[in-house]
Amino acid sequence: MPKMKTKSSVKKRFSLTGTGKVRRSHAGKQHGMIKRTNKQIREHRGTTLLSDADAKIIKKFMPYG
Repeated sequence: MPKMKTKSSVKKRFSLTGTGKVRRSHAGKQHGMIKRTNKQIREHRGTTLLSDADAKIIKKFMPYG
């Protein structure tokens, strides 16, 4: 059997935690910070977890974790 391929876009955007949850970065932090309020910039710092329904979809694209 051939190996299953991981989606390239998923491998760049998501990672798994030790317990198998899907970690993602916040949207809206790549550019245009001058438009955003300081509160928005502060609250979008770091990473967050994906909801269970979305995580189920993403895990299909990353068969090897």
